[in-house]
Amino acid sequence: MKLHKNNLVMDRVETTILRNLIYDEEYIRKVIPFIQPDYFENSQEKIIFEEIAKFIVKYDKPASQEVLIIDIEKRSDINESQFKEIVEIVSSLDRQVVNFDWLVDTTEKWCKDRAIYLALMKSIKIADDQDEKKNRDAIPNILSDALAVSFDNHIGHDYLQDYEERFRLYHQKEEKIPFDLEYFNKITKGGLPNKTLNVTLAGTGVGKSLFMCHLASSVLLQGRNVLYITMEMAEEKIAERIDANLLNVDIQQLAQLPKIMFENKITDLSKKTQGKLIVKEYPTASAHAGHFRALLNDLALKKAFRPEVIFIDYLNICTSQRFRNASVNSYTMVKSIAEELRGLAVEFNVPIVSATQTTRSGYGSSDVDLTDTSESFGLPATADLMFALISTEELEEQNQIMVKQLKNRYYDPTLNKRFVVGIDRAKMRLYNVEQEAQNNIMDSGQVQLNQETVKVLTNASKNKFNDFTF
Repeated sequence: MKLHKNNLVMDRVETTILRNLIYDEEYIRKVIPFIQPDYFENSQEKIIFEEIAKFIVKYDKPASQEVLIIDIEKRSDINESQFKEIVEIVSSLDRQVVNFDWLVDTTEKWCKDRAIYLALMKSIKIADDQDEKKNRDAIPNILSDALAVSFDNHIGHDYLQDYEERFRLYHQKEEKIPFDLEYFNKITKGGLPNKTLNVTLAGTGVGKSLFMCHLASSVLLQGRNVLYITMEMAEEKIAERIDANLLNVDIQQLAQLPKIMFENKITDLSKKTQGKLIVKEYPTASAHAGHFRALLNDLALKKAFRPEVIFIDYLNICTSQRFRNASVNSYTMVKSIAEELRGLAVEFNVPIVSATQTTRSGYGSSDVDLTDTSESFGLPATADLMFALISTEELEEQNQIMVKQLKNRYYDPTLNKRFVVGIDRAKMRLYNVEQEAQNNIMDSGQVQLNQETVKVLTNASKNKFNDFTF
């Protein structure tokens, strides 16, 4: 085998892979579904792999060196010189003991690297109009498929055999994204778990985007990476709301800040968190889960950025990957969008937070139910957590907004079914109110406004999270 200095490491990896495909049956069953012949740059090694894979498929056993040489000799696509080189390589594939986990990890990385490289080469060829079969529209999918290469061959949980794993999970603290709002932590038992879809329901102007901007800000302050996808407002408008929240400045006064003061506030903020916040805008009703998947892969590849929570503002103005060119009813469309977004949350192991509009009958109502979900009852069927934001004149006077649980897979939704949080619309913030404010919420969803309650709420409205004042 001819080893070039710049390919020495790669050739060693390839040789190690071929060697263990001959001797290690456990390794074979783990990796063989994911290795492609084209991953082998050396043509002789590619032929060896093809014969190994062919033998395994036919006989469900590893091929020996002797068998490989016999089968390769029968091929009509190699000459005498090539055959001699192949025999030399196969003969050198003697058994060597290596750490199994290291071997699998190294093989997976090699597969990913080769898949990405080949995808880039193919994309360049298409971009240069050198591929007659594919046009440039195929490039995103080619790159996305390459980035998605992963050794996932899990075939399910064996109930009786895997009881120890279950027991461990029962006693393992679940990783969650906590809120900075007391009652939201109560109803979620500590925050939002990964692989979930969480939806807020509200009318226009009630506070859907404000809620998501506030939560995005609080997660960033936890030192976590945040991706905010907007289709309703421009990237700059979302960033403006987050500025108001994090810099503790009224949104109308941001433009009046001197540049040096603004820069100093941003510098101080950057010292308070190790997280990053990316805001990405898509035109209304033009983007679907496939676009978001491509974005996530691009961010991982180009910026080494992997979000720990994703905000999508908002669900109803997404489109469905399944029904892009089809005419379907609103129920099917919205349900499909919700299912695709939840699938994305599972795929990237993050919670997704989104929002939806109320129906006309729900807009301005002092009480909202699942029947007030705009366009589709299929959405609450898919969501893990769904709650309504309710605003009334009485609540607005006291800088309050009511939250009503509509669906909750994390906790009993009848506990703390309704509660209030403070709202500072000028600074795009939510905040905790004193317990007495919660005690005065009636079952109907109305706030009992007696003289003592007004006093409590008025005092509570002054407590507006000044912890992050710069």
